[in-house]
Amino acid sequence: MLAIQEIAVEMIRELWKPVAEIEKSDRDLGKQLRRAAASVVLNMGEGSGSTGGTRRERYRNALGSLSEVTACLSVGEAFGYISGGTEEVTSRARRIAKGLLKLT
Repeated sequence: MLAIQEIAVEMIRELWKPVAEIEKSDRDLGKQLRRAAASVVLNMGEGSGSTGGTRRERYRNALGSLSEVTACLSVGEAFGYISGGTEEVTSRARRIAKGLLKLT
């Protein structure tokens, strides 16, 4: 398992509270956030088992899903579903993005 994949799993563990808060007001946005977060880890796993262009594409997909995670959090904050408390998740997302960019 990639080190950044482990960080992504930790990020998911930290998302439970923001997801729960978002889902109280917007179940669809909460579901989208859950799917995007899972997709980050799953695409990294798939990329690790692939080669060449397929590997790079899976890592690019993981990066796209990671961007979706941070966008969902931003939307949740903008709508007032959550108010802060996502700094650790955002910090981990930046670390993951740096690692994924090196792989793509």
